[in-house]
Amino acid sequence: MARLVTRSRPGFLARLIGGIWCLLCVAGQVCGDQSQGAVFLREFTLIRRESLHEEFLSDFLNSHKTEDPSSRTARSEEDREGLWDAWGPWSECSRTCGGGASYSLRRCLSSKSCEGRNIRYRTCSNVDCPPEAGDFRAQQCSAHNDVKYHGQFYEWLPVSNDPDNPCSLKCQAKGTSLVVELAPKVLDGTRCYTESLDMCISGLCQIVGCDHQLGSTVKEDNCGVCNGDGSTCRLVRGQYKSQLSASKSDDTVVAIPYGSRHIRLVLKGPDHLYLETKTLQGTKGENSLSSTGTFLVDNSTVDFQKLPDKEILRMAGPLTADFIIKIHDLGPADSTVQFIFYQPIIHRWRETDFFPCSATCGGGYQLTSAECYDLRSNRVVADQYCHYYPENVKPKPKLQECNLDPCPASDGYKQIMPYDLYHPLPRWEATPWTACSSSCGGGIQSRAVSCVEEDIQGHVTSVEEWKCMYTPKMPVVQPCNIFDCPKWLAQEWSPCTVTCGQGLRYRVVLCIDHRGMHTGGCSAKTKPHIKEECIIPTPCYKPREKLPIEAKLPWFKQAQELEEGAAVSEEPSFIPEAWSACTVTCGVGTQVRIIRCQVLLPFSQSVADLPADECEGPKPASQRACYAGPCNGETPEFNPNNGDGLLGGLQDLDELYDWEYEGFTKCSESCGGGVQEAVVSCLNKQTRELADENLCVTSRRPPQLLKSCNLDPCPARWEIGKWSPCSLTCGVGLQTRDVVCSHLLSREMNEVVVLADELCHHPKPSTVQACNRFNCPPAWYPAQWQLCSRTCGGGIQKRDVLCKQRMADGSFLELPETFCSASKPTSHQGCKKDDCPSEWLLSEWSECSVSCGEGTQTRSAICQRVLKTGVSTVVNSTLCPPLPFSSSIRPCMLATCARPGRPSTKHSPHIAAARNIYIQTRRQRKLHFVVGGFAYLLPKTTVVLRCPTRRFRKPLITWEKDGQHSISSAHVTVAPFGYLKIHRLKPSDAGIYTCSAGPAREQFVIKLIGGNRKLVARPLSLWSEEEEALQVRKANPKEALQTHKHQNGIFSNGSKAEKRGLTADPGNRYDDIVSRLLEQGGWPGELLASWEVQDSAERNASSEEDPSAEQALLHLPFTMVAEQKRLDDILRNLSQQPEELRDLYSKHLVAQLAQDIFRSHLENQDLLPKPSEQRFPPMAVPPHKHVSGFSSSLRSSSGEAGGGSRRPHRKPAILRKISAAQQLSASEVVTHLGQTVALASGTLSVLLHCEAVGNPRPTIHWTRNGEAVQFSDRILLQPDDSLQILAPVEADVGFYTCNATNALGYDSVSIAVTLAGKPLVKTSRMTVLNTEKPTVTVDIGGTVRTVRGVNVTINCQVAGVPEAEVTWFRNKSKLGSSHHLHEGSSHHLHEGSSHHLHEGSLLLTDVSFSDQGLYSCRAANLHGEQTESTQLLILDPPQVPTQLEDIRALLLATGPNLPSVLMSPLGTQLVLDPGNSALLGCPIKGHPTPNITWFQNGQPIATALGLTHHIWAAGQILRVANLSGGPQGEFSCLAQNEAGTLLQKASLVIQDYWWSVDRLATCSASCGNRGVHQPRLRCLLNTTEVDPEHCTGKPRPAVQPVACNRRDCPSRWMVTSWSACTRSCGGGVQTRRVTCQKLKASGISTPVSNDMCSQLAKRPVDTQACNQQLCVEWAFSSWGQCNGPCIGPRLAVQHRQVFCQTRDGITLPSEQCSALPRPVSTQNCWSEACSVHWRVSLWTLCTATCGNYGFQSRRVECVHVRTNKAVPEHLCSWGPRPANWQRCNITPCENTECRDTTRYCEKVRQLKLCQLGQFRSRCCGTCGKA
Repeated sequence: MARLVTRSRPGFLARLIGGIWCLLCVAGQVCGDQSQGAVFLREFTLIRRESLHEEFLSDFLNSHKTEDPSSRTARSEEDREGLWDAWGPWSECSRTCGGGASYSLRRCLSSKSCEGRNIRYRTCSNVDCPPEAGDFRAQQCSAHNDVKYHGQFYEWLPVSNDPDNPCSLKCQAKGTSLVVELAPKVLDGTRCYTESLDMCISGLCQIVGCDHQLGSTVKEDNCGVCNGDGSTCRLVRGQYKSQLSASKSDDTVVAIPYGSRHIRLVLKGPDHLYLETKTLQGTKGENSLSSTGTFLVDNSTVDFQKLPDKEILRMAGPLTADFIIKIHDLGPADSTVQFIFYQPIIHRWRETDFFPCSATCGGGYQLTSAECYDLRSNRVVADQYCHYYPENVKPKPKLQECNLDPCPASDGYKQIMPYDLYHPLPRWEATPWTACSSSCGGGIQSRAVSCVEEDIQGHVTSVEEWKCMYTPKMPVVQPCNIFDCPKWLAQEWSPCTVTCGQGLRYRVVLCIDHRGMHTGGCSAKTKPHIKEECIIPTPCYKPREKLPIEAKLPWFKQAQELEEGAAVSEEPSFIPEAWSACTVTCGVGTQVRIIRCQVLLPFSQSVADLPADECEGPKPASQRACYAGPCNGETPEFNPNNGDGLLGGLQDLDELYDWEYEGFTKCSESCGGGVQEAVVSCLNKQTRELADENLCVTSRRPPQLLKSCNLDPCPARWEIGKWSPCSLTCGVGLQTRDVVCSHLLSREMNEVVVLADELCHHPKPSTVQACNRFNCPPAWYPAQWQLCSRTCGGGIQKRDVLCKQRMADGSFLELPETFCSASKPTSHQGCKKDDCPSEWLLSEWSECSVSCGEGTQTRSAICQRVLKTGVSTVVNSTLCPPLPFSSSIRPCMLATCARPGRPSTKHSPHIAAARNIYIQTRRQRKLHFVVGGFAYLLPKTTVVLRCPTRRFRKPLITWEKDGQHSISSAHVTVAPFGYLKIHRLKPSDAGIYTCSAGPAREQFVIKLIGGNRKLVARPLSLWSEEEEALQVRKANPKEALQTHKHQNGIFSNGSKAEKRGLTADPGNRYDDIVSRLLEQGGWPGELLASWEVQDSAERNASSEEDPSAEQALLHLPFTMVAEQKRLDDILRNLSQQPEELRDLYSKHLVAQLAQDIFRSHLENQDLLPKPSEQRFPPMAVPPHKHVSGFSSSLRSSSGEAGGGSRRPHRKPAILRKISAAQQLSASEVVTHLGQTVALASGTLSVLLHCEAVGNPRPTIHWTRNGEAVQFSDRILLQPDDSLQILAPVEADVGFYTCNATNALGYDSVSIAVTLAGKPLVKTSRMTVLNTEKPTVTVDIGGTVRTVRGVNVTINCQVAGVPEAEVTWFRNKSKLGSSHHLHEGSSHHLHEGSSHHLHEGSLLLTDVSFSDQGLYSCRAANLHGEQTESTQLLILDPPQVPTQLEDIRALLLATGPNLPSVLMSPLGTQLVLDPGNSALLGCPIKGHPTPNITWFQNGQPIATALGLTHHIWAAGQILRVANLSGGPQGEFSCLAQNEAGTLLQKASLVIQDYWWSVDRLATCSASCGNRGVHQPRLRCLLNTTEVDPEHCTGKPRPAVQPVACNRRDCPSRWMVTSWSACTRSCGGGVQTRRVTCQKLKASGISTPVSNDMCSQLAKRPVDTQACNQQLCVEWAFSSWGQCNGPCIGPRLAVQHRQVFCQTRDGITLPSEQCSALPRPVSTQNCWSEACSVHWRVSLWTLCTATCGNYGFQSRRVECVHVRTNKAVPEHLCSWGPRPANWQRCNITPCENTECRDTTRYCEKVRQLKLCQLGQFRSRCCGTCGKA
């Protein structure tokens, strides 16, 4: 409830609560939560005493009966089973608003305890309280205001958000710090925390979600929507930077709209924020935000914090008005404001109700829509407002059926409402079908189907497909042209053209489509032959014609006519029937045939006869002559059976007829040796005419005579193999065959030689062809299996399986899966079904076995294996690899155990550590150290680290590196005697090494020094030793900057720890001092030079030290040792310096430290013997002998007098002094090098000291700003080489440099002299050109022209008091933040190039064209600023471009038909014909653009004699013309620019083609008299054989063939051609003649014995089977009834079945008979039903007597001829239907006479149409009377 009820008297609440709890404790003997199972009330609400019902209390106290059973609701079945009574009613809510709690009770009906709780809770009153209601927790605290606490009244205020017990009532006495817990529990419904909905119930904090449900975890999203997804608002973030002027002191930062949430603004700077508000009602307000606090502005809570350097504004929201955040200008500096908030999306889509139904009954449909709604104005707005927010997604329309009740019978129709007035229903729309993929045999066609929507204006637009899903989508693919393709149909063969022997027969072959019609479209390749040989078994006796006799004219012509046009078409044509039999049986007779004029009726697919005059063209002949053979008595024929009375005739015949040879048959072979057979004929001796062979005596027939023929060798020819089977059965497959060029050497030996392809002159037949070029049926196409999911133990692999159709063009069409009828192949399968190898499974380490002292730790190991089923199983341990003992047990050491009677602390282990710092300066093989210090070492040094302990056993010492336990390896040895050895240091060895002896621990830090005297960062990964050495020795400045960043506080203004001289990482504590000693110029030049010698020695020496380098380094100490205390003092002193002097002071301290080290080293060197006198190498100073400071006492070195003669030669070194500039008086300043002098108005003298050492003694000279100092009476050089400036003026400002020089080198140091501390920049005005060096270093002020890829350092040495701040700019844009000169941090400034700011210098690494520009350095302090700039220009040396398309296009445009060549650095070659011209291209790129110079044979092209040339395209193209024979030498192009040069070359060679006589070809024959060697001609180009076409027109050398192999051939079998098959089907026989022949060297072939051939080769067969295919024929049934469609008068169609069968009557598929002419299955027939005709009546009278509008009609009907009754008109459709309407009386009317011209004029008058002109003119008479 919002607030407590009014108290009746003091202490009422406390007494009420106490009294009730007392009653409970007395009655139940149990209070609170003291006993499990006790019945209790968790909490009571704050209600009046009189509202406590007595029956409620009595029931509660009586046997825990907390409620009258009669008031209970009915018990549920499960409650009875659970022994619980039903739940009681819910109690009154604990609060009236703001969210309270209500409870319900139930009681246990069992004598035993019941499981579960007897009370349950729920939230209630979840409405916001009015603002005046106050805080519920504050009300509970104020209830105790009238109760004394320790005898005193207090006004109690609530203490909220207690993290320990949020549900206790803690209150604070107002005006004091007294906080008291006044009650252990707050009332139910009290919020646990002020910013949370969680509430306290029964003293426990219960989770409450934003849905106000107990236990709910639902939260509000950033938009304030409970369980929302954040889509109703958008995040707005940004930054404002003040740009205020004197005229404008206020500006708007951001406008935050109504409803925004989670607003946060942070202002940084001197300005001030304030608010302006505007409510939705237009009321405006303002809040100045003058002080820190929480305000209520327009009912929105504003939290404001005003801090010295910033202001923070927070508003939780949602805002109840528009807030405009403004800024007020209060300071000179700019301010920035960062803001972030969640802005509500005020325009949102809202789904409409369903529109009216499309039908009032009988079933219709209705849709919803979406409208854009403005949440602020509560009105619908245009859709574009919602489209503005990408987060807004328009809801999809919903579709539902409606008005499904049937329409009333009385209506007879259902009313269709104009649905388009509301929302047009989307529909599917399809494009036309594409052309079928196949013209026949089944193809596929497709179309596009899309969902479209039509608006009220009729505009159709495409929309998402889901909108049309209320109806099925139309198919996008369908089959087409599924009928069979046209096929060739062969009709029956004609009779053979001869009556005996071998002849020809013919047949008609037609292309028939699927309807049986003669059509086109059949492949010519598959057409059956129309002519074939035939054999009549009757023997012939006329041997003159050995070849088959061609068809005589009648048969041939008949076959042609049958083939050409026997098919009926839709155009009338003459169709001849078959010829009749000859009218005579012998002699000459006639044949006749019927010629019909016929037409194909397409609608019935039947044939109709027409009158002859309907057919165009000549009518075929209907009669012809025929010859039936000789009649009796015409020609005498010999009949041996008629022997009576003919003996004398026989004798006459014997004398009259005889056999004679008459020529030879055609040669059996066209080349290579064939056989001719002599033709034997029977002749009449008198007339020499051919006679019948029966007239000659058979016994006198001469023997067979054979002779050889065509003995010339066969030319090379293509031998063609058979086509391979098609690679695919459909789609488009390939067939291949072997095609080789061969030459037959000897037909006798069957010797064949394979030759090169070019020796066969005819075109080479194709070796590949497409096949089965038609669409495949859809099929499954599985992809390759993917990798197995596991390497062993059973995994799964997947693949894609798609339904595709391979098309006839080889492409694939992907189809829906329903198109593939076969079962889909599997897409998953098991794999790697092998057991995995056994492996150990290790447990965690156990606890140490002892509680103090030395113990052990163990862990268990299980040998397991993953089986091929994927299940892990434990196996025998022998199956796992051997497990090291150290893997299962290890020692552990705890604190030393205390002895009885003695304090244990005396016996704790102790490590004797040495607190030293070591710096290695020269290479040594091995160094020994004791833990406790820091070592900065060179790579490849072996380190032995000892850990001396007391009261501890050395074998138990453990080592760690960087917190990881160390074990022995090939590189690191952990010895059992307390030491660690690292072999040949590498970068990965750097780190912190820890030695542990029980609880005692000591560390030793190892850092590595690189070849550039910089500390090497530890690598991220382990490198090989070679890579590490390369990293250490060759680290470039960029890597150095990246790997070592200054982190110590002595060189930067860091954290408090850093200011105390300590760093966050103790391992890096001394890095910066050591880095300064190594890097920052603190060492004298002499020592630096020695380091350079050392670096070169390291580079030159691989593994052994260079003796000469050792000698050069003798003056350098091996390892310098210092106490940590000395460096700690330096750090402590620096931390006590003022911050502005700390950096400068640190430089001096480090420089002084380095100077002292060096001097101490030089003095120690004097005590050592000379290098020539030493007999052993110098030893490092032992660590235990050093004194405070560095190991040698730091004596001063004041010059080189005394002992100079025995001092070694040294380069000059200028000593840097640490003392600051001394002001001896108000007007005199004395300073040393490295300082900054600020000239004041009273300065009269400046003395600049310069002290240098070196042997021989160096010479000192001074320069100012790079130029020699001009001495005068005001600028003096003192005897000690100091420079004194008297009465300095502004012109004396600059950098003064002291240069010390001797024969060994030089050293220089600068002093800055500034005017009144103004900034000063050291500049150089020279231009630097670099094309080779990897690095360039310049002072600011000049120009740098360099190639890409180098590192450019621009020094900006500045001076000023106070020290100037350096800012860098590129093209006037600032680079990074300002850096003091001493800052060593590096920054990447922008992507694409690396810029590093380092000690006032700018380092550009790996420069490219993007780095070009003007780099400016600005030095600024309190007294002013100075800016200097350097221009950086990137040069690109000439090089060959990677893309050559441009110059190739240039060559093509310059000379389209000229040969061209591109130059290259390696050289190219172009071969040309004499007199030709050529183009040479010089591809080049570079910056600036290179100049190109051309040369020929090393001489400039201009000086070449007799060479015509032109140079085009800025020198890139050279054209040379009219080149003469012979080589033209080498042409070259030289490209030059500032960055370098590039020479490219090309050679032009003038060559010609010529014939060459090569070796003799293979002999054309192996025997006989025709073998020759034919010399081979080759076309050559520069000894290289080329195509003979190139030598066309060149003179050929004369060649003579050489005879070869002229010898007798061995005997061989000779065969004739096969005879014709004796049967055309069903199996026949072929024969041929086989003889043994021998070819002589003279060329004559003679028969020899068969035995001579049998010894050499097997006798060829002379008989073989042929035509084995079945004999098939067409069979047909009898004709059916004549009941088809009428096609003419009394003419209909009848059908019969036609099928294929063998001659034995076995039925076969129709394809088996496809070669035979198929009998017709349809014919015309006479039908009485078709005895019909059109009957017409007389014409009616014409409707007009003249004019153009008269017509008349008649009746037309189809009637039966016999009955004269009308029948359906389709029976007469075979004839044209007569017209039933026609115009009439089309004659002009006479205008002179007014009369009616139509018989309808009376109607015109009655209908009063006479006023219309057209009727008035036609009814002139009638209308005139009217």
